[in-house]
Amino acid sequence: MSALRALAAAAALALPLAAAAQEKLLNLYSARHYQTDEALYANFTKATGIRINRIDADDAGILARLKSEGSSSPADVILLVDAARLWRGEADGLFQPVKSALLDQRIPATLRGEDKGQGPSWYGFSTRARVIVYNKVGVKRDDVDTYEELADPKNKGKVCTRSGSHPYNLSLFGAVLQHLGEPATEKWLKGVVDNMARPPKGGDTDQIKAVASGECQIGVTNTYYLARMMRSNNPDDRAVVEKVGVVFPNQSTWGTHVNIAGAGVAKNAPNRAAAVQFLEYLASDSAQTYFADGNNEWPAVGAVRSANPALAALGDFKAETIPVSVIGMNQAKVQQMLDRVGYK
Repeated sequence: MSALRALAAAAALALPLAAAAQEKLLNLYSARHYQTDEALYANFTKATGIRINRIDADDAGILARLKSEGSSSPADVILLVDAARLWRGEADGLFQPVKSALLDQRIPATLRGEDKGQGPSWYGFSTRARVIVYNKVGVKRDDVDTYEELADPKNKGKVCTRSGSHPYNLSLFGAVLQHLGEPATEKWLKGVVDNMARPPKGGDTDQIKAVASGECQIGVTNTYYLARMMRSNNPDDRAVVEKVGVVFPNQSTWGTHVNIAGAGVAKNAPNRAAAVQFLEYLASDSAQTYFADGNNEWPAVGAVRSANPALAALGDFKAETIPVSVIGMNQAKVQQMLDRVGYK
């Protein structure tokens, strides 16, 4: 009898172990920290049965962790929120190429990593524009309708930004470098420093508030920070928005700088099939709508249209068309320029 009990106990123990062994899993290293993304992930699990085990950190922390873990890393998908950071991960060999007809059909070529014949190493899934905000009382719109005018002497003492070395600014400056060339870009950066109302500090939301309060008159921000305030139920946020104007710069020349959130399959992904399936899910209409409605970003898939009122209020604009991978490649030169001109 005791032998039968032992067999039964062993069988009972084996059942959950077998279930665990058969569980479909995706290990996601994510730099996105937006609560609205929870529904995005939940819907993927509901549709596929693949459970997401998410590791959250900032982009730099994720890249450092991947390097430390090396070939033993459990990461399947790496999700980052800036072109320069995606390029750095690619340059460090942290991604593996992916060939997917669906992704190639859905995601524009300018929003992908380099393809050396085996497929891109990452894809962009949402976009945000880096725009200029200005105080409606103190500044004329025509005086800030290009990035170049951030360095114009007419705007001396009016400009505020976050740190020049923050990846959002490094990507913008990398784009300017691509358009203007090295000598002109360094001269431009020196002019921006000369025009600052105060040393760089805070995040993009802080720049918007500083422009509204009069601490400075001109700031630079990613659109989703502004759209978030436009949709806020907080009266203080709405009051700030009423005081600032927004410009999509360089509409008559190369277009407004656009940055991305993107993802790739980790080099040593243990669950590669699930990882590719997740990337393809991020390009679906439903996921693209989450990016727009949940975090006020534009879908990378052009055919997807959002009902987000803030994005609708911002309106259409001409975006630059240089590959985002090129922007990332320029960041080292830009950082050297920032050091030389004293852009903190």
